[in-house]
Amino acid sequence: TIPCARPARARTAARYSPSRTVVAQADAAGLGLVGSNELRVAYQGAPGAYSEQACMLAYDDCEPVPCSQFEHAFLAVTEWRADRAVLPIENSLGGSIHRNYDLLLKYRLHIVGEVGLPINHCIMALPGTKKEEIVCVQSHPQALAQCENYLNTHYPNSRGVVHQATDDTADSAKRIAQEDIKGYAAIASRRAAELYDMEILDEGIQDDKLNITRFVALAREPVPIKDDDGSQRQYKTSIVFTLKEGPGVLFKALSVFALRDINLTKLESRPMRAAPIVTDEAGSVQKLKRFNFVFYCDFVGGTNDATVQNALRHLGEIAPYMRVLGSYPMHETDLSHLSTKDV
Repeated sequence: TIPCARPARARTAARYSPSRTVVAQADAAGLGLVGSNELRVAYQGAPGAYSEQACMLAYDDCEPVPCSQFEHAFLAVTEWRADRAVLPIENSLGGSIHRNYDLLLKYRLHIVGEVGLPINHCIMALPGTKKEEIVCVQSHPQALAQCENYLNTHYPNSRGVVHQATDDTADSAKRIAQEDIKGYAAIASRRAAELYDMEILDEGIQDDKLNITRFVALAREPVPIKDDDGSQRQYKTSIVFTLKEGPGVLFKALSVFALRDINLTKLESRPMRAAPIVTDEAGSVQKLKRFNFVFYCDFVGGTNDATVQNALRHLGEIAPYMRVLGSYPMHETDLSHLSTKDV
């Protein structure tokens, strides 16, 4: 069995800006599912994780389904135990989440939306704990790295404080609370502190205040783009492709977008693994033994656009393997909580 639980519905999450429903609106327009309180959204982590906040940012009336690993969230949707998955794909400080790029290739789910979540780290401990009593700070490795300057100033190793990496920010807080571990602190979200009755010692401790994680929403079926929906949404498309070895092949591949003034927003290369790639809806597979890398590319424009269609057709003549991961509305992250000096 996959450790992917269905907890009691959470309704205490903070509400966000009016743009929070951009994924839900587009999803509802395509599939007619969102707005129902039965929508189950899988994420990686414990309740209180940033991924749970991203679920509620994308689908603000959903039932979050926590999963212990990224792949378990993919499987939850694939096996119909969840309707959507919301997973991190990149962070403005830490870069790409490579594991999820690999899983996008392994599973045939479709990207139907994206959200950008500002990350605001808090350091928390059992109620009544004083800062000078802290002997160990626990959190996910990326959270520890994003708060490195703060930790070295207030909880330095030279003072005997251990900085300990764990699998999840919220789970660190949960474990300290449930096991009543005195002298330990966790770096996690304010929501995690509220859920597990932890006392926040400091808030906003990340070294760079402009710390944003981009999440993608995944579904079993793509959401059709409607030309006549009356909205002014700007769309983004994500694809994955391979190339033969040879001089200038990547230049030729990217030129199909440059020649048509299509703006690329991301290009990521990943080593090719020995596992086969699913190539069609019937489930036939093809082993690409000759190719060393796969390329992931995001660009502005939807697959309903004739210019984009021509670019993809052109790329298909160059790339031995190419797959559209999804076309979905672009999301603008709400940064109104930041001061001018932060940005």
